[in-house]
Amino acid sequence: MGRETNVLNVWGNKESMNLNSMILTNIQSSTYFKQKLFELKTYHEVIDEIFYRVTHLEPWEKGSRRTQGLTGMCGGVRGVGGGGIVSTAYCLLYKLYTLKLTRKQVLGLISHNDSPYIRGLGLMYVRYTQNPQDLYTWYSDYLDDEEELDVKAGGGMMISIGQMLRRWLVRLEWFDTLFPRIPVLIQKEIMDSLRDRYGNCVDSNAFYEGGSIVKRSPPLELSEALKDDRKRAKTSRSRDESKDRRERRGRRSHSRDKSRERSRDRSSSRRHSSKRKVSRSRSRDSSERRHRRKHKHSRHHKSHRHEDHSSERESSSRNAKRRSHDE
Repeated sequence: MGRETNVLNVWGNKESMNLNSMILTNIQSSTYFKQKLFELKTYHEVIDEIFYRVTHLEPWEKGSRRTQGLTGMCGGVRGVGGGGIVSTAYCLLYKLYTLKLTRKQVLGLISHNDSPYIRGLGLMYVRYTQNPQDLYTWYSDYLDDEEELDVKAGGGMMISIGQMLRRWLVRLEWFDTLFPRIPVLIQKEIMDSLRDRYGNCVDSNAFYEGGSIVKRSPPLELSEALKDDRKRAKTSRSRDESKDRRERRGRRSHSRDKSRERSRDRSSSRRHSSKRKVSRSRSRDSSERRHRRKHKHSRHHKSHRHEDHSSERESSSRNAKRRSHDE
């Protein structure tokens, strides 16, 4: 894959990621996003955070949204006016957006083997950032994916990834928010593609919310070829991921060794500097003691000389008095 084809352009509002304004404001002002996620600088660190922290795909945490008494644009599914505690999933979704993901990285999220929530956020990233006319191409290989995840905050809404994607292609509503609108002509093309693939069951609720979906089976030869392609792709992905993990471990061990060497150098320099300080203080003290002894000796010598001079003056004055008296 060349560099130009690996660049993933963003459709729509590039500042807001096409998110609802209330959700975006809550994400940017949340302590979790400003402090914890600010420390995560790489794609793999964010994936690890998704693996350990995400438990649903709602935009708001359970029980935090207040919509009672709100009407019109402030209530319902529009996600404005009521606010609440924005979910960990949406904070991490926006963090992925700030990393400016490449096409290869988004495909890595979508096909990740460790957690369905990593895949779910990768697919949601596509729904928010990609051109509506490309959505069916992005999702077509996963419309029958049977891996399940619980998308509701607090639990209680198990759904397969295929059902979730079919819902995202047809409906704008997603819990208390809306996905970017799909133009009418493109929506019609998507519905025609779904009917060609699944028949009239596209018009039933079971198509989006569960139940048995009768899919028109492709020819046997094509099915076997697709199965072989998926197996090869999965093997190559696992090789790439294991190689990346080995490289990351090598980089971490190298950085640890460097930090240990720096700490040893700092401790040895501290010891040498402390020794130099002690020797300087000792030499300073000895010089001060020598100076004090010398100064004391000079004062004592001066006092003796002063006493000798005074005694000589007194004796000379007494001799002068005697000579004057004799005369």
